[in-house]
Parts: sequence; C-alpha cells; structure tokens
Amino acid sequence: MTDVQMRIGDEVKNNPVVLFMKGTPVFPQCGFSAAVVQILSHLGVKFKAIDVLKDPEIRQGIKEFSNWPTIPQLYVKGEFVGGADIIREMFESEELATYFAEHGIALENA
Repeated sequence: MTDVQMRIGDEVKNNPVVLFMKGTPVFPQCGFSAAVVQILSHLGVKFKAIDVLKDPEIRQGIKEFSNWPTIPQLYVKGEFVGGADIIREMFESEELATYFAEHGIALENA
C-alpha cells in the first residue's frame, strides 16, 4: 500500500463522514462537488471535506483507492457510498437519510 493510500485510508477510518471533493464546502470548484455539499448540508450531516485540488497525489490516489473514476466521492464509516449521481439519486429517493440513520450518523435537519 502506498503512502497516499495509507493517508486516504486513515481519513476514511478516522472520520465518520468524509467527502473527497474539488474545492471546499464554502467554495466548491465543480458543480458535482457543490451538489453533494448541498445535499449533505440540507440533511444536516457533519462531514470532513478533503480538497483534492490541493493535493494531486490524493486526487489520483482516491480514484485508485475506491476504484471509482470521478470526484466527488463520499465515504460513511469507512464505506464508499458513491459519487454525485449516486448521492443525488439516494437523496431524491430518501434512501440517503435512511442510510445515514442506519450507520449512526445524526441528521441535524431531519
């Protein structure tokens, strides 16, 4: 396992909800990242955001870590949940709130 894979693994293990995204929650740098931030904020989920634009190693490494080609990527309790399309679909079908509840993640706006 490479150094960057270990760093990603530590972030995913040590934070209940992690979003690897382009930009920051306040200034997302792509529409897909902005959409996921908006959904998480709407639900009131506390999450750690990691800006892949600041670290090219993480930007490439996260794609290998998850075997998923696009960013953003959402992890909950160490599990890869999905990218923007999956998160949007889960949110619209109300699966996402249920998923967070089943994993013990508090929804402040529910």
